[in-house]
Amino acid sequence: MSSGAERKLGESIARELYRDPDYIDDPVLVEYVQGLWQTLLAAGRARGDVTPELGERFAWTVLLGKDRTINAFALPGGWLGLHLGLVAITANRDELASVLAHELSHVTQRHISRLVTQQNRASPLVMAAMILGALAASKNAQAGQAVIAGSQALAQQSQLNFSRDMEREADRIGLGILTQAGFEPQGFVTMFEKLQQAARLNDTGTFPYLRTHPMNTERAAEMQSRQQLAGRAPVAPTFEHAMAAGRARVLSNPGVDGLRALMAEGDSPGLAAQPRPRQAGALYAAALAASKLRDAPAASRLLTRLHALVAQDAPAQRLARLLEAEVAVAQRDGARALSLLDAEPSRRPELLLAAQARQLTGKAADSVDRLQTWVSTQPRDAAAWQALAAAYAARGQPLRAVRAEAEAQVAHLDYQAALDRFKAAQDMVRKGTAGGDHIEASIIDTRTRQVELLLREQAVER
Repeated sequence: MSSGAERKLGESIARELYRDPDYIDDPVLVEYVQGLWQTLLAAGRARGDVTPELGERFAWTVLLGKDRTINAFALPGGWLGLHLGLVAITANRDELASVLAHELSHVTQRHISRLVTQQNRASPLVMAAMILGALAASKNAQAGQAVIAGSQALAQQSQLNFSRDMEREADRIGLGILTQAGFEPQGFVTMFEKLQQAARLNDTGTFPYLRTHPMNTERAAEMQSRQQLAGRAPVAPTFEHAMAAGRARVLSNPGVDGLRALMAEGDSPGLAAQPRPRQAGALYAAALAASKLRDAPAASRLLTRLHALVAQDAPAQRLARLLEAEVAVAQRDGARALSLLDAEPSRRPELLLAAQARQLTGKAADSVDRLQTWVSTQPRDAAAWQALAAAYAARGQPLRAVRAEAEAQVAHLDYQAALDRFKAAQDMVRKGTAGGDHIEASIIDTRTRQVELLLREQAVER
């Protein structure tokens, strides 16, 4: 399979994942994971694992899923999926980076392409349905089997699991990328131990990662002997990672009882005896859980303790301040949220949170310039396009608002929905309700033709 064909197959799968109710674009966690991912990609390029051709053709995008199961998966064309359940169980950034490095290696070694090529009699549509069925089965066996059977690929699904040789190769290359990127190789070993322990417990479904990534004692022993790390102490967690993992626990669909348990952990008598990063993670999760449960006094009290604990750690201070602003937005106190954020936000979490806060204060139009600048360099940011649409509407620029809505759909690869919005914008121009914005009308005409071409290409692929 050519790299271009693999990219298109990956896009057809990613398009469905964007529509999945479990897909989550959480700016804080996306930024944290992207920080690790981009560092690993840079190391892969430096080592020559990510070739110039793959670097240009593949998406290299990580999609998060708010699922409690322990799973991560590489898809055709450089797309990766990562469940928040896996983020939540990692003790430090090096463990999480080890999983990302392993999945990155599956992509660079073209393992997915090799597996898909084995099904060379199947059409791209059937192959995409087969992979989506395998992913659905990781969350719901019956639903997954229904999708697979519907694609007439039930007998082939097991062939999508990586072979043990592929796993060993991804271990070896992933470890090289991990260390080149400056992460501690011990993270690979401790993550192995967690997965191996799960394998010994006869995986009850919580660890679907083990089904597509065969785990055995030989792989774990090989990793230990390769690094000779048996006598080294575990990598110490950072405040930032502990808080990111705490956020993942709250956002991974724990239910009301789960939120109450996380909130209670913040007031646990034994928490003070835990390492300080562990305390920070628990307090962060408890404050966010309290906000989700609409317990404003508890959220405020827990945030005060969190701020005191992380006062000397700049990255953790930022996360605590962002959380406080998020809680203020949840309480519809836009002015309070804006007072906690930078006046000129340059990072995505602050930018999007400030846009929400300005909507609450009736000043959504004030976000236009900042969001325009952002999407000019980040055109695949659907959330930013949606925020810009709201800001344009508040400014009285309906044509630009509709175009921004269309661009948000393009960012999620939903070209039909995007075309519908572009057509609606063209109708506004014809009816004279666009406010005489001729430059924007010209842009919309061009983008309409481009999206129509993408839709025709999709039809040919099927």
